Amino acid sequence: MGHVNGLSRLSILLVEDDALIALGLTETMTEMGHCVCSVETSGLGAVLAAARYRPELMIVDVNLTDGSGVAAVNEVLTTGFIPHIFMTGDTYIAKALEQRSVVLQKPFHERELAAGIERALANRPQPSPATAG
Repeated sequence: MGHVNGLSRLSILLVEDDALIALGLTETMTEMGHCVCSVETSGLGAVLAAARYRPELMIVDVNLTDGSGVAAVNEVLTTGFIPHIFMTGDTYIAKALEQRSVVLQKPFHERELAAGIERALANRPQPSPATAG
C-alpha cells in the first residue's frame, strides 16, 4: 500500500465569510491544482451551492457571520456524503469537532491543508459489496 503523494484535481466548495481568507484559500487551491467551484459566505449559500455543484470536497469555516458552518455541513450531508474540512480559530471548537471531522486550526500552512484534504478524502464511505445475505 503505497502513499500517493499527489492528489487528483478536486472540485472544491469553499465556505468562508472573510474575503481575504477566501481569496488566499482560492489561490492556494488553484496552485495545488484544484478547482474552487464556488465561494460561499453563508450557511444557506453553502447548502444551495453543494446541491448545485456536488463538489468533491467542502472546506468550511465553522463560525460564519450568517449561520453555522457545522449546521450547513450537517444539512448537506443529509443528501449524501461529501468529504469536508472544518476551519476554525477557536481551539475549544476545534477539539470538540476533531472527534468526528477533519479540522484545521487557523492559521494553517499549505502542507497542513494538503494533509487535511487527504484525511477528508479517506473519510469517504467505501462502497459495500452487493452481496445478499
